[in-house]
Amino acid sequence: MGKTGDDAPAIGIDLGTTYSCVAVWKNDRIEIIPNAQGYRTTPSCVAFVDAARLIGDGAKNQATINPANTIFDAKRLIGRRFSDSKVQEDKKLWPFKVIEGPSDTPKIVVSYKGKAKEFLAEEISSMVLGRMKEIAESYVGKPVKDAVITVPAYFNDPQRQATKDAGTIAGLNVISMINEPTAAAIAYGLEEPFKMKEKKKKNVVVFDLGGGTFDVSILTMVEGEFGTFEVKAVAGDTHLGGEDFDNRMVDHCVKEFKRKWKKDLTPNKKALGRLRCACEKAKRILSSDTLTSIELDCLHEGIDFSMKFSRAKFEDINMEYFDRCIKTLEACLSDAKMKKPEVNEVILVGGSTRIPKVQCMLQKLFYQKELYKSLNPDEAVAYGAAVMAAKLSGNSDKRCRDLVLLDVTPLSLGIEVRGKSFSIVIPRNTPIPMKKSKNYFTSRDNQTCIDIMVYQGERAKSTDNHLLGKFSISGIPPAPKRVVTCIVYFEIDASGILTVTAEILSTGKMNKLMITNENRSLSKEKIEKMVKDAEDYKHEDQEYKKKVEAFNALEDCIYDMKNKIMNMGYSERLKIMERTIADTTKWIEHHEDASVDEVQAMKEYLESICMQEF
Repeated sequence: MGKTGDDAPAIGIDLGTTYSCVAVWKNDRIEIIPNAQGYRTTPSCVAFVDAARLIGDGAKNQATINPANTIFDAKRLIGRRFSDSKVQEDKKLWPFKVIEGPSDTPKIVVSYKGKAKEFLAEEISSMVLGRMKEIAESYVGKPVKDAVITVPAYFNDPQRQATKDAGTIAGLNVISMINEPTAAAIAYGLEEPFKMKEKKKKNVVVFDLGGGTFDVSILTMVEGEFGTFEVKAVAGDTHLGGEDFDNRMVDHCVKEFKRKWKKDLTPNKKALGRLRCACEKAKRILSSDTLTSIELDCLHEGIDFSMKFSRAKFEDINMEYFDRCIKTLEACLSDAKMKKPEVNEVILVGGSTRIPKVQCMLQKLFYQKELYKSLNPDEAVAYGAAVMAAKLSGNSDKRCRDLVLLDVTPLSLGIEVRGKSFSIVIPRNTPIPMKKSKNYFTSRDNQTCIDIMVYQGERAKSTDNHLLGKFSISGIPPAPKRVVTCIVYFEIDASGILTVTAEILSTGKMNKLMITNENRSLSKEKIEKMVKDAEDYKHEDQEYKKKVEAFNALEDCIYDMKNKIMNMGYSERLKIMERTIADTTKWIEHHEDASVDEVQAMKEYLESICMQEF
């Protein structure tokens, strides 16, 4: 697939739950692109203040004073139903409001410019992606259009498509989406190539524990310095990560506060926001120190909160999560039909892999094997995505050209049968492309029509999984139940497009459903509206920036004029200038909503009065 921009490079974006990262192939290597603050990762956070929208560091920095209008964790909502138990659990912890929208869709509600505004998770994610696009454009000096976006390996189809929609809303042409652990393995392959004479293949486990999601992928790197990546199995939890560890710490502190002061601070959103921020900092410190303290003045009803937090306590309250990670990894090894001694490398990805207990448990599982830590766990995924972006946009470098990725389907695919039972046709971790069929029978006497409901997931009950699409096949000749055979074929091509075909064996009558992006995405009209809304917000952001700059220029002018008149002798002229400076200062206090033109006019007036003397 070729580039659409004017020689603009394609970029790789790691859209994370808590932080995002963007990279590009430049000067024959991958460059991780810093943001305007010089940081190589940007908080996946969007805030709405009285007159502006903030994205990234600016949004995160004011979260404790504006909790109800600061949105984070959009990745935990994207592609999910409002009724999802995970959404209902998270809803209780988030300081911002989440309501039920049409078709069981979760919507985030904030107050902006005195009005309630509703957003889909795709829109919030698109704002973060838009910021990553701007960061890249500032770095390469050209408009950027094409991008590879990463997703957790265990994301289901609706979650993947919703992420792609977010990219479209942000003005990106999403040329591919790849799994986060696979991207990290590509980064490892580029950094640590191995020669054919040493071994013909290398088995690699990528353990990816981030802010909100957990993935494990087992890949085989096949022959050559940098070449074929064959995914053997993936497993994970799209709702497990550093945010959960923070939540456990917050919960522990809330209980301690209640025990000590007999007061419940949970209704106090600002107090909870401050406590969450303190817990996150303490968690990071506990990765290097064995003891830290959480100190917060006037946390709730004027009460100061102080408590010691040990690494042992942190491990104890989160052990359930750590155990879940290890069990998931063992299940993945089983799916890959790989024994632990056959694993050549264990690669750590995601900020939460810095937790000593996680590393200790992994080493124990792999017989004290040294873990691979040379990749930056916060940047490896964006790095690999940028390599894939370079390859897909026609980069002629041998390392890009030789890259071959053989993937698997992360979740089982099948249909609903009698009793709302889920009958699997393609099991999870089946290599793609592939085609498979299964025979089914009529369930009623003289049945003339069969409804085929296609689902994706691992639950025994069909409706607990994700409905991808449905179709019917009719004209079945009357017969007793279980006499007529219907063959259902599932075919997935290299692009991941699923085609389901049903055939009545006795008559040859067929019908089929192609489950493409169009079946699963927001409607074209909705996306177009969201793209327009995104442009409107961008315009508003630019106007707000101009206004802030105008006010700053006016305040600088007041400061300069005050300095200039300090040594003037007393005169009527001095009195006029002092009064004008005082009036302008007062005007600023009472005209926060003034337009850029009005502010500039005030500056010109101030200068016209005061500069006459100089």
